[in-house]
Amino acid sequence: MNEIAAILLFTLAAGACIPLGGFIASFEHIHSRWLEQELRHSVIALGGGILLGAVAIVLVPEGIASMNGSMLAIPLVLGGGLTFFVIERALGLHRHESPQVMGMLLDYVPEAIAIGGLISLGSPAAPLLALLIGLQNLPEGFNAFRELHATGQRSARRTLLIMVSLVAIGPIAGLGGYYLLADFPAALGAIMLFASGGLLYLIFQDIAPQSRLNRHWAPPLGAVIGFSVALFGDMVMRGG
Repeated sequence: MNEIAAILLFTLAAGACIPLGGFIASFEHIHSRWLEQELRHSVIALGGGILLGAVAIVLVPEGIASMNGSMLAIPLVLGGGLTFFVIERALGLHRHESPQVMGMLLDYVPEAIAIGGLISLGSPAAPLLALLIGLQNLPEGFNAFRELHATGQRSARRTLLIMVSLVAIGPIAGLGGYYLLADFPAALGAIMLFASGGLLYLIFQDIAPQSRLNRHWAPPLGAVIGFSVALFGDMVMRGG
């Protein structure tokens, strides 16, 4: 497959999971308050688990390899976490009560850039990363729709249209990574490690706390399931 076509296919497919998750959420009608809360928190945990899997299985290992094992990986990860912290504070995510929406955008862009960069380097990890992005975008899209629609300021149709418009971000970022980072593998590795730190911050600051319910232990299992999905994908790719 042509590299450009592969980037467009992978990023569009991964991005399409955002409105798909929103579409599923738009048909959700659960009359039991307890069941609705349990489902929402479980879906949040599932997305967090897959996001953690993407960091642990693809972004960090590939980032370190692209930087030839440089110890600069440590400050890059820390710097990513600190930067995402500053961005979150500046945008007032907690004040607007939409961490899922902004978290989805903050992780989608660097991951799409990484897809383009990995394809330019001929890395076999690119399809796996695209798969993990799609899997995490599905629950993130589900919860983002609920957050946006819950404000009462937009109809379900308008909310879905906004989410559809986000799909284009992936191909743009992916092509940018391909053309700008093809000759700079160390820069690509730095971006992946930097993004990993930011994603870890989002997982433990916004996603993990939302997955907990008092005296409910099922939702955190979603994180374990999500990480297992990522691990399964890695094992399949390696033929293990």
